Amino acid sequence: MNDFDFTDTLRWTPAAKAKLKNIPFFARTQARKQIEQFARAANLEEITVEIVERARLDFGQ
Repeated sequence: MNDFDFTDTLRWTPAAKAKLKNIPFFARTQARKQIEQFARAANLEEITVEIVERARLDFGQ
């Protein structure tokens, strides 16, 4: 996964990107969209590992 796979409006920390890579390939795109939607709903500009984890818990994963 390269930097072009991520939106311009939200910044992803390197650790958050690494966490996303742990998600199976077939579900990764949908997971990224849900995480970004979660971050936007919380008015965040940067996605961290903590945000990825909070989104995962929110989605019941």
